[in-house]
This record gives sequence, structure tokens and C-alpha cells, in this order.
Amino acid sequence: MNPFRRRFLQLAGAALAAVPARAFAQAYPTRPVHVVVGFAPGGGADIMARLIGQALGERLGQQIVVDNRPGAGTNISAELVVKAQPDGYTLLLVNSPAAINATLYDNLSFDFIRDIAPVASIGRVPLIMVVNPALPAKTVPEFIAYAKANPGKVNMGSGGNGAPDHMSGELFKAMAGVNLLHVPYRGVAPAITDLLGGQVQVIFGTMPAVIELIKAGKLRALAVTTAERTPSLPDVPTIAEFVPGYEASQWYGLGAPRATPADVVERLNRETNAVIADAKMQARLAELGASVVSGTPAEFGRLIVEETAKWAKVVRISGAKPD
Repeated sequence: MNPFRRRFLQLAGAALAAVPARAFAQAYPTRPVHVVVGFAPGGGADIMARLIGQALGERLGQQIVVDNRPGAGTNISAELVVKAQPDGYTLLLVNSPAAINATLYDNLSFDFIRDIAPVASIGRVPLIMVVNPALPAKTVPEFIAYAKANPGKVNMGSGGNGAPDHMSGELFKAMAGVNLLHVPYRGVAPAITDLLGGQVQVIFGTMPAVIELIKAGKLRALAVTTAERTPSLPDVPTIAEFVPGYEASQWYGLGAPRATPADVVERLNRETNAVIADAKMQARLAELGASVVSGTPAEFGRLIVEETAKWAKVVRISGAKPD
């Protein structure tokens, strides 16, 4: 080899080795990024993914493609991402079912905490404890007293066995010491229909699903499930005001295959935090009942671990099994 060419290659190699990993991260992404969602289009998770995805794509300079893969309580979407190339181009919209499913399902092909790398948290959304207005209970204490006076005669509807609304209700049952008869449906919509018709007396509904019915007086809101009141319904108390320590919520974030390069995860985390720090984005999220939760990948990872341990206890106490 020509000695000048050899020397040039040696210098080029040394220069390349000296380039910090962060410089490579700046080149990411060079093509569209897919965010896999474990629910059908139109639901809360899908809306969250598209809202955050559009803004994140603008910051990354590439399109964010939302890929809906519903089924098996979000396990289909999680497994797809677990098996994807760990290159930052396939992400997962992570939410609370992931923490529940770890115990609810006996034979998962993956370990969520081990196999999904936490990227960034996005926010929390409260559930709302709502009753049929015909029920003679206008507060949580009155509901507890009524349920204790009528054990097994108060029906609690949910969107399905092991769903977040079901588990939130089971947590309430355990902490309040009441006996409610669980009636699972294939989705929240039919549960709300039967709540309106009086076939069930209470559900723990998502904010988008029940807030207009509350405002119209067709359903009565007793409390929100988060630790703090929500600005969307400031006069509605928290369950914790009457059942100390109670907290449940839908939470959202982004995850990636476990071997995704740290610099790519760092870039995604930084840009996601910037997206949810924007005042207009926060206002839009507030309309959906969401409060922003930002932080590092490690902090989001701790949330997932804590929520998994919390809901494992509730699943075991309730004896819940997947549909």
C-alpha cells in the first residue's frame, strides 16, 4: 500500500475513534421511527401516541409512525418490540397494563422489566369513580356504607378482567373493605352503557370516556383515583381523601428493545422531555386529563418496577385471570 495512503487511513481511524458517542446520536434518526401501540386506533393510548409522536417527530426531523397492534392486553405489541432490532427505530408506547400483565399472565414469552428499556415517561391520567345517579350515595363514604350494607349486591363494571379499571376497583375493594361484584365487559363502552341503564352501579372510568356524561348529569363522579385532584374536575375529591394511601392511574411513556444504544435512548429522552415541557403541549394533555411526568430513563424504569410490584399484590388478592 502507498505509505501516504496508509498514513491517511491511520489518521482517519484515530479521528473516528475520538468522536464521542453523542455525535453518532445526533445523526439518529435517518428514517421514520415506529411507535407500537397495544390498542386500536381512537382510544386514549392511540391519541397519546399520535399527539406526542407528531411533536417528537418534528424535533427529531423524521416522521413518527404509529403502529396499532391490539390484542392480548397489550402483550402482542410488547412482544413485537421485544423482538425488534434494538436500533431506536421501533419504540413501544408503554402504559399501565404492562405492569399488571407481568402477574396477570402466567406464560409470557418475555420479562417486561428485563426486555424493555425505559426511555421516557410522559404523564399520568386519573380514572374516575362514577356511579349511576339513582344510587343513594353522593360521596365515597356514603358509597362505602351502602356497599357494606348491601354486600355482593353492588355491581362494578369494567373493560375486562385485569384491565386497569378493573384493578383500580379491586384495589378500592381491598382498601375500603367492601364486597363489590365484578362484571367484566369487552371494553369500557359497553360497561358505561350498562352503568347508564342501571345494570351495574359503579365503574372506574377513564377521563375521556366519562367526563362529558358527568358534565351532563348522566353519571355522578364520586372521586378521582390519583393522589391529587385533577384540574379538569377540581371539585371532585380524590379517593385518598377518604381511603388514605389509595392511588391508581393510567400512565404513559416510551420504551425500546433492551439493547438499544444508550446514546439513542438519551436523545429520545431529551427530546421527549422537551416535547412535554412545551406549554401548548401541556395544555393539550390537560384537556385529556393528563398531568405531565418528565424524568430520566432510570426514573421511568423505577416507576415501572414499583407499579409492577404494586399491581402484582392486587392481582393475587383479587384472583384475576385474563379473558
